[in-house]
Amino acid sequence: MATSKMMTPQTPIIDKEVVQRRHRALALQRFTDNVIVRIFLIAMSLLFLIPLYWMLVTGLKTTPELAAFPPTLWPKDVRWDNFWTAVNYIPFGTYFWNSFIISLFKIIGAVLSNMLVAYGFSCIEWPGRDKVFYLVIATLFLPFPVAMIPLFDLFATLKWVDSALPLVVPTFFASAFNVFLLRQFLLQVPRELSEAARIDGASEWQILWRIMFPLALPAIGVIAIFTAVDSWKDFMGPLIYIQNDAFRTLSIGLQLFRKSHDIQFNLLMAASFLTVLPLIALFLFFQRFFIRGMTVGSIR
Repeated sequence: MATSKMMTPQTPIIDKEVVQRRHRALALQRFTDNVIVRIFLIAMSLLFLIPLYWMLVTGLKTTPELAAFPPTLWPKDVRWDNFWTAVNYIPFGTYFWNSFIISLFKIIGAVLSNMLVAYGFSCIEWPGRDKVFYLVIATLFLPFPVAMIPLFDLFATLKWVDSALPLVVPTFFASAFNVFLLRQFLLQVPRELSEAARIDGASEWQILWRIMFPLALPAIGVIAIFTAVDSWKDFMGPLIYIQNDAFRTLSIGLQLFRKSHDIQFNLLMAASFLTVLPLIALFLFFQRFFIRGMTVGSIR
């Protein structure tokens, strides 16, 4: 009987040197890509930090040094007392406190109202829900000058002019962008959570505040930051509705400072730098929530 030979597949020979070279090339490529990305991010960060740095440097200079050419990158005579002088030129503390109180109440109003509206558009089924939502989004295209005069007439009729009420009360009626942001976040929450809560007898209010609200904290943090920044730098609103100096905010106070001390740009920059600091601290404190909230809807 003829003997049959077993055909065994040949095992390919793996060159260890080739594999090591490939691993080194991939590691070098990843390292190079990371370095390039980091260099780009650092360069862009420095680009955005230049105005803040120049504001600080200008605030520390003396008045004669402001006219020097070429301008100095760091003051020859550092004047830290410019900040104290700038604060005392205007009632900085009063303006700062007014801005803080108005921003705080606007944040509270924005969080509460937008959470309620977004929950109704995302977690509750009702006829015509999507059509009404599209109508709300359409209000984003309505420019502020169109509504400025009717709003002023309304607040004048209510006798709210020369108070903070026209600045604070509208935030308790939600806004289209914030509703959109929160709705997109809530749509990602599994429906099983709310359905299980309803089966257990929970009301819509309990589902909203005990389940959805804690889960939506990243998006709520973004809304709080946007509202705080918008309120802190708002110039048109306080200019239109507030006439009493005791109720003025920092944005108006800096403009009055410039009118009173037009040529002292070092003091103006010192006051402006102090005005920007709370916003920087706010962003650094809520940075984690801001990044998580801004990536909402990018991954489904």
